[in-house]
Amino acid sequence: MAGRLSTLPRTTVALTLGVVSALLVAGVGIAIVRPGAGSTRDASLPSPGGVKTAKPVNKKVQGLTTFRGNLSRSYYGEGPVPGAPVVRWREPQVKMCRTSIVGLDSSEWCGTGWTGQPNVIESPDGDIEVREGAYDGKYHFVDGRTGLPTRVDLATRDLAKGSATSDPDGYPLYYGGSRDNYLRVIALDRADPEVLWELNADTSAPDPRRNNDWDGAPLVVGDYLLEGGENGWFYVIRLHRSYDDQGLVQVNPEVVATIAGFDDQLLTDLGDQEVSIEGSVAFRNGVAYFANSGGLVQGWDISDLLNGGSDYRQVFRFWTGDDTDATVVIDGQGYLYVASEYQRFNERSREVGQLMKLNPRKADDPMVWSLPARQIGFEGAGGSWSTPALYGDRVFFTTAAGRVLEVDRVTGEILWETKVSAPSIGSPVVIDGVLIQGDCAGDLYAWNIADASQPPGLIWKVDLNGCIESTPAVWHGWLYLGTREGYLFGLADAPGT
Repeated sequence: MAGRLSTLPRTTVALTLGVVSALLVAGVGIAIVRPGAGSTRDASLPSPGGVKTAKPVNKKVQGLTTFRGNLSRSYYGEGPVPGAPVVRWREPQVKMCRTSIVGLDSSEWCGTGWTGQPNVIESPDGDIEVREGAYDGKYHFVDGRTGLPTRVDLATRDLAKGSATSDPDGYPLYYGGSRDNYLRVIALDRADPEVLWELNADTSAPDPRRNNDWDGAPLVVGDYLLEGGENGWFYVIRLHRSYDDQGLVQVNPEVVATIAGFDDQLLTDLGDQEVSIEGSVAFRNGVAYFANSGGLVQGWDISDLLNGGSDYRQVFRFWTGDDTDATVVIDGQGYLYVASEYQRFNERSREVGQLMKLNPRKADDPMVWSLPARQIGFEGAGGSWSTPALYGDRVFFTTAAGRVLEVDRVTGEILWETKVSAPSIGSPVVIDGVLIQGDCAGDLYAWNIADASQPPGLIWKVDLNGCIESTPAVWHGWLYLGTREGYLFGLADAPGT
C-alpha cells in the first residue's frame, strides 16, 4: 500500500473528481459535489469488505448511546450511509444561541460545538429519538425523521457543551454536563425531563484547577459512571440505579473516588495550571484511560472500585508535552491512539509528535510510532483536537489545519492524505467503508475507504453553511449533526431514492 500519499488541495480534489453539481435543498442552500466520469475510482457506496468493526456498549438499547459508542470509543453507529444525502430537516426554526461569560469576556455562542456527537436511540417500535446538547444551554430531544421535538428541552444555566450519554442498560436516564458547573443525571420517564442528581465541579474536588465545565461524554460501566472534568479531576460514581413503586427510574449516586488527573511532576514540567480533562474517558480490562490539557495520558486501574472496593492505582503515565483534549481510543489489542495539540511549542511536543500510537504494557517506553502535525490551524495552535477513528488495519486522524490522514496502524506510515478547510476539529467517523469528516467551511465529506489497496475516492460533499465542530452520528441511512450556525440537521437520501 506504499506510494498512495496524495496531498492535493481541496479545490484540486474537487476538480479531479469531476462534475460539480450544486443543489438547493429545503431552502437552506445545500451544495453537493458528486464524482463524475473523471474520477479515478468507483465512488459508489462500498460494502463493509469483511472488516471486523467494534460493537456498541449498549446491548439492551438500540442506537448510539455515547460519544463513539462503546467503552473503547471506537463505535460510530450503524449504516447504511446515505449515497447522496440531502437535508431532510433542519431544526429548530429559531437559532440555538446564548451569551456566555468567561472571566470578563462575554460572547454569543450558537449551535453545537466540539465534540457534540448526538445520541441516537431507536425504540422497539422503530421510532428514532436524537438527543443533543447545544450552545443555547439546552438539551434537545427530537424525532430522527422529522426533527420535531419529542419532549420538552432540558434547560441548564449555561452552554450545554460536549457530548452527553444515554444509559446503555435500558434505564431511562441521560447523563450530561454544562458550562454552569454541573454534571447531571436526568430521568426521561416523566412528562418532562427531570434532574435527579447533579455534581458541582467547584465543590466536589479538594483542589479544583482551571475551569468548571464538563466537556466529556460520561461513560457507564456496570452501575458506575466515569467522567473527567475541566477542574482536572476524574470521578468514579456509583449510580445505584433502580425503580420506585410507581415504576419510575431512581438513582442514589455516590462518588466512590475523586482522582487527581495531574501530579506535581506534571505541574513542574508545564509551568502552568492548565490540566483540565476535556476528552471522554475510555475503558478496557478494568483500566480507565484519559488525557488532559497538560498532555498527561494516563491509565487508572479501577477494577477494585467497580467491584465495590476502595482501591485504585495509576498503571500508565505518558506525557505528550502539550494539550491533549481528544479522546483516547483503544484498539482490540489494547493499544492507545492519541491526538495531541501543539500550542505550547515546547521541546517535548516537538520530540514526541502530535499523532501517536502507545503501548500501555510498556510503561517505560510506550511509543510505538508518532507523526508530527505542527501546522497552525485553530486559535494559533497546531496539532489535533479530533478523536482518531479505527477501521481494520488503518487509523484516521484529522488535524486542526485540515489534514485528513489515513495511517497504517502497525507501521505509522501515512497511506493517504487530503485537505479540508481549517479549522477542522470535529472527529472523523467510519461506517461500512465510508469515512465522514466535517470542517469549518461547513462542508461534510464522505470518502470510499472500503478497499485498502486503493486511494479513497470522494463519494459526496454536502455544504451545511455553518462551521462543523460536532461529530456526526450515523444510524440506518441517516446522518445527524449540528453546526455553529445554530441548527440541528437530519440528512438522508431523498425520499423515493
